[in-house]
Amino acid sequence: MRPLTAQRPGAANTARPAPLRRDPAPSRTAYRMQRMWLRPWVRAGLRVGLPVLVLALGVGIYLSDQPRRDALNAMYTDLTETVKNRPEFMVNLLAIDGASPDLDAAVRTALALPLPQSSLDLDLDAAHAKIAQLQAVASADVRVQSGGILQVTITEREPAFVWRNAAGVWLVDDTGTRIAEVEARGDRADLPLIAGEGADTAIAEARAILTSAGPLLPRLRGLVRMGDRRWDIVLDREQRIMLPSVDPVAALERLIALDQAQEVLARDLASVDLRLQARPALRLAPYSLAEMRRLRGIIPAESDL
Repeated sequence: MRPLTAQRPGAANTARPAPLRRDPAPSRTAYRMQRMWLRPWVRAGLRVGLPVLVLALGVGIYLSDQPRRDALNAMYTDLTETVKNRPEFMVNLLAIDGASPDLDAAVRTALALPLPQSSLDLDLDAAHAKIAQLQAVASADVRVQSGGILQVTITEREPAFVWRNAAGVWLVDDTGTRIAEVEARGDRADLPLIAGEGADTAIAEARAILTSAGPLLPRLRGLVRMGDRRWDIVLDREQRIMLPSVDPVAALERLIALDQAQEVLARDLASVDLRLQARPALRLAPYSLAEMRRLRGIIPAESDL
């Protein structure tokens, strides 16, 4: 059936089409940017790195000018000098404790400090190294005290022996370290004498020998290092005890026991050779040797005519 009302021509094409709905999903590029913003290093870079970059760029531009750099250096130098030269930082006095007068003078010469000067300019480690190089110094402590005092406390080496070698006469301590040179052995007659090359490296053995030579100490003149391997004991009357290189203390103790029983060392002997433990040897002095030969008829007696 036909409708009673006729449609006007073109009425069916005038109806508006339905609008297209927008897709809420982000685009691929937007999605990647959002994911990138979630990374901590990206956020930290923009929050910290970008301001630092801008600040560094500004400082670089400012310091690119040479007069500006010179002005900043001059300002820094003036500020540093002002702080260093304040009275509370100035050192005016060098005090040395624990040193003999000669060592005191040697320390002052080694340091050669131009006082007064700022404590901030003092190199305490270098000062300590200079003092430690002195042979007579066992240990040292260097510090700056209140009142502008540079305090040096020294532990001085104690001389234990007089050591005579080809180079001269030296004072050495119990470790064999040279302390000072003396003009003659008589300058320190209170110390035992050791002689020979290598004697300073065998101080402990020399001390043990001296400790065991108690009864012989009044006659003892010194110890001589022979071939850097053993000791000779030199007594008065030009007597010499030749000790072995192995266990010299035991050999000396046996000789002392023999001397106390038979007064061996009271006889006219030139030397007692203990180098062979199983066969000690006695060497007569020249006069006693001649008398013995005369009595045995080996040499004729001199005529009184």
